[in-house]
Amino acid sequence: MSFPWAKAYEPKAPLMRFLDERLPLPRFVYNAVGAGYPVPRNLSYFWNFGILAGFCLMLQIVTGIVLAMHYSANALVAFNSVEHIMRDVNWGWMLRYAHANGASFFFVVVYIHIFRGLFYSSYKAPREMIWLLGVVIFLLMMATAFMGYVLPWGQMSFWGAKVITGLFGAIPLVGEPLQVWLLGGYAPDNAALNRFYSLHFLLPFVIAGVVILHIWALHIPGSSNPTGVEVKSESDTVPFHPYYTAKDGFGLGVFLLIYCLFVFFLPNNLGHPDNYIPANPLSTPAHIVPEWYFWPFYAILRAFTSDFLLPAKLWGVLAMFSAILCWFFLPWLDRSPVRSGHYRPLFRKFFWFGLIPCMAVLFYCGGAPAEEPFVMLSQIATAYYFLHFLVILPIVSLVERPEPLPYSITDAVLGTPENDGTVKGHMIQGENARPAV
Repeated sequence: MSFPWAKAYEPKAPLMRFLDERLPLPRFVYNAVGAGYPVPRNLSYFWNFGILAGFCLMLQIVTGIVLAMHYSANALVAFNSVEHIMRDVNWGWMLRYAHANGASFFFVVVYIHIFRGLFYSSYKAPREMIWLLGVVIFLLMMATAFMGYVLPWGQMSFWGAKVITGLFGAIPLVGEPLQVWLLGGYAPDNAALNRFYSLHFLLPFVIAGVVILHIWALHIPGSSNPTGVEVKSESDTVPFHPYYTAKDGFGLGVFLLIYCLFVFFLPNNLGHPDNYIPANPLSTPAHIVPEWYFWPFYAILRAFTSDFLLPAKLWGVLAMFSAILCWFFLPWLDRSPVRSGHYRPLFRKFFWFGLIPCMAVLFYCGGAPAEEPFVMLSQIATAYYFLHFLVILPIVSLVERPEPLPYSITDAVLGTPENDGTVKGHMIQGENARPAV
């Protein structure tokens, strides 16, 4: 977004002037994350998670490249090559634990980032494209993480690959040929391992490309903020540097403390012990589960147990993919003129006491055995999940009466005294409402 009060880039050193005239990379960085990019002055620590997600992506790419130098994508030696990395490669154990736990922390950061966007309605105009690109990034992350989980070629890797690729077999007519095409055969073996390894190496760079588009789309309308009110004047903003670089630096420091705690002291707590057993096609684990960050969608998949017009397995597959695809339509499902959940009392209740508990149940049931009462709880939570996004959210956006919005971000930060029902410093929703957003 072009702000007339944004400080222009003026290189002073001769070398920087020379570079700016021929390859204006410093100007690009200055305008993207420097003093040339004004940001709303009221951003909370929930806005740190975008930077943290970018850091996690870079961490995964760097550690993944080094690990790829020592890994062998061959079903006969893949498991042993991972053990070789852990035992014989200098600092290999740390790189492997950093990469494995980095995937979990990447998803923690992205889940918080997504739910912040849901609460503050960051998908509303004019930021629809930012949200849509974010959902694409999440889908690519899930594909990359699934393929990476297969690579150690332990028991859970093998059987996870068999179960998940077997879902495509539920698609009528083309399902079984598609499954064979994905695996390169009728069961996970050397061909499947090579394909997953190639794609797991490639997709992070695709994600990085989409992240660049995501940031580019963000800089057109500018960052959202906790009030949902757009920037109106220079007093509503501060330069990104040094204010938010310092704040992001503090958030990154806290993140690294927790991350290093897991890498060095709890490295296996987020994984599954069965994956330290070599893959055995003749021995099925008692309880097959994916990594924890897939659990809510795995719970949705298993919630369908009866055939109705279509096979239960197909219903589960459709529901699992629809659980994410419905996020693409949120900008048009939520018709409220107010963005921030802080000023939407009815929306706020359904979010904190409906959607959040629903997701907690799905997370828990996805990692639990496929038996009662977990199946029934998954069915109830799945029903509410789709009800929330497809029915409750559109109705609430039409019928609720939002609370008064501050007239500007500065008013929200510094406070403005109340007077009558249409105070100068506030926008009241209702008869006397101004266009709030």
